[in-house]
Amino acid sequence: MSRAATGAKPSAGNAATASGSDPMLIGEHMTGGYGGADILHSCTIAVEKGQIAVIVGPNGAGKSTAMKAVFGMLKLREGHVRLKGRDITTLTPQARVAEGMAFVPQTSNIFPSMTVEENLEMGAFLRRDDIGETMEQVYELFPILRDKRSQAAGELSGGQRQQVAVGRALMTKPSVLMLDEPTAGVSPIVMDELFDRIIEVARTGISILMVEQNARQALAIADMGYVLVQGRNRFTDSGQALLADPEVRRSFLGG
Repeated sequence: MSRAATGAKPSAGNAATASGSDPMLIGEHMTGGYGGADILHSCTIAVEKGQIAVIVGPNGAGKSTAMKAVFGMLKLREGHVRLKGRDITTLTPQARVAEGMAFVPQTSNIFPSMTVEENLEMGAFLRRDDIGETMEQVYELFPILRDKRSQAAGELSGGQRQQVAVGRALMTKPSVLMLDEPTAGVSPIVMDELFDRIIEVARTGISILMVEQNARQALAIADMGYVLVQGRNRFTDSGQALLADPEVRRSFLGG
């Protein structure tokens, strides 16, 4: 399942300069929080085209806050966000979706009373073209959804609901897919299956930015990993390099 050794860029939080040009998406030197308290402190997160970047760290490290800042759900006091080289710092989350970003939150990420197919159709609400081809691609990626397309999404297992949530996000035809704790509450077998599907999505050229509590497994599929501590970049390197780093293993991966 590991793919991190392929195409990884072992930079130190400066993905923009490592390749000489902007990555697909970068939140650079982000500082901000809620109310008067900053949660992020000059935090930088980036992902290249078709690669998987994973944000890990202890509880309260600011992982989900960093994700929300990149998606425009948190106003930055300092720093900026660029998508395909364009500064999108002031855009609303809705405008970022229109620009090619898709965000799957950890909870409340499906319409439980709607069928699987209706959930997927809702994901294409901004589109004015034929969505049939994209729907078929989602069904090929998640065959169980085709089988259950007429079933209410709320009746599915946790892992299947996550597939619906990811599939609905893919219906927007994003260039960047952002996932907040996609394997939360699922079994190890289902987690492995979801990670395999995430790898398949990245292989289509979509960039994946993901927050994960299952740090060891997530870094195993990551081209780039960001270890946050108290809202700051503590370690930034390829997934394989972080897995091999003794300090990272001791402090964040259980030895």
